[in-house]
Amino acid sequence: MNTRSLRSRLVAPALMVFGLLHAPAIAAAPAKEAPPAPAAPKPFKVPVRTEFKLDNGLEVSLLPYGDMPKVAIQLAIDTGNIHEKSNEVWLADLTGKLLVEGTTSRTAEQVAQTAAGLGGQLNVGTTQDQTFVGIEVLSESAPQAVALIADVIQSPAFPPAEVERVKANLLRDVAIYRSQPQVLADELLAKAVYGDHPYGRIFPTEEMLKGYTREGVRAHYDANIGAARSRLYIVGRFDAASVEKAVREVFTGWKPGPARVQNPPTQQVAKSVQYLDRPGSVQSTVRVAVKALPPASPDYVQQEVMNTLLGGYFSSRITANIREKKGYSYSPYSEISVHVGDASWVQNADVTTAVTGESLKEVLKEVDTLRRTPPSADELREVQNYLAGVFLLQNSSRNGIINKLRFVDLHGLPDSYLRDYVQTVMAVTPEQVKQMATKTLTRESMTIVVVGDLKVVKPQLKVLPPPVR
Repeated sequence: MNTRSLRSRLVAPALMVFGLLHAPAIAAAPAKEAPPAPAAPKPFKVPVRTEFKLDNGLEVSLLPYGDMPKVAIQLAIDTGNIHEKSNEVWLADLTGKLLVEGTTSRTAEQVAQTAAGLGGQLNVGTTQDQTFVGIEVLSESAPQAVALIADVIQSPAFPPAEVERVKANLLRDVAIYRSQPQVLADELLAKAVYGDHPYGRIFPTEEMLKGYTREGVRAHYDANIGAARSRLYIVGRFDAASVEKAVREVFTGWKPGPARVQNPPTQQVAKSVQYLDRPGSVQSTVRVAVKALPPASPDYVQQEVMNTLLGGYFSSRITANIREKKGYSYSPYSEISVHVGDASWVQNADVTTAVTGESLKEVLKEVDTLRRTPPSADELREVQNYLAGVFLLQNSSRNGIINKLRFVDLHGLPDSYLRDYVQTVMAVTPEQVKQMATKTLTRESMTIVVVGDLKVVKPQLKVLPPPVR
């Protein structure tokens, strides 16, 4: 390379820099305008449902929804673990799972094939308060789907071979659940709060499960399942006349069965700390629980707002504290756990063993802070917008609407609860949030559960601060 070309390569960049330095100043970009303020959440327009009741007590709700030619059908029965005896834990679960294992006119395979031929899959579930059978199919198949659900719920065969197979599956389920510290913490909390009530009995013993018989399943079915405890929901696009005709044809002959019977518990409200030792565990699973207002309370929505602000979503105070600021936990969350006539506020977290005490200290500090001081209007507005948005999303599908209708009907709420929900959320004031925390989150009534290495954890809990008066 000659000297001249080398000089050109060195000088040119320098001249370019010199030119840039002496070039006229470039006009600054105009400042960006602030984005417009978000519009107020729109109220949820509840689709109008048509209701009728059969002579046997079956309540039916027909609700047109959406443009897609599909329909969701669900039969909800107000029975579950709540009606089990003390030596029958999970007998309701066994009974529910056996409903799809064949009827007096169809084998289990034929039940599944019929559902598939209608474009859907039959689903059965059991909770502590309800048992349900549901399917989502093409609109034109709605009458046949109604008939399939009627056959499954009215004429279960409970084949002996399937009873033993499903029992074996449930035994494996129990073994898996009992290996999970989160589930063990929930079980310990339930026992501490509800005692001998069915809500306090989470898992059966192995001996109990093995002892269930076809005759016992049949007896549980006869004692608890019938039209008088049931509601049928049909949501989507369907021909109302043909669907109602099908409902009346296949459900009119169903036995009424037992009337609805509520069994609300009496929660234990004494302050307590419950432990379950897991030697060598690098993580503690903690629960902080206190009695809450049930859904039928006029202030229940205010309580939902309070819970969301405190620990119920990603931007909540407890999450921001022990996850984002302190790094003690990856996914803490709080919730209102509800039953008929009963509810609990529960804070859940998995935390590093070495900071179990500090984590609980921070949770209780956030509780006490909210009990003393109302949130700012801006913080509350973010929570309200979040709850309004989630509510609208939850009602954007056929099964989502059924879930909301089930909630309203199970807890004896009017349809106006859904119609007014967004407005009720948006009307909550900062002072009402503080008052709700003061009313419900009382330290003297809290139950704390810790599943972890007790030799490391117990000394940490001795330094928890006293409750704020």
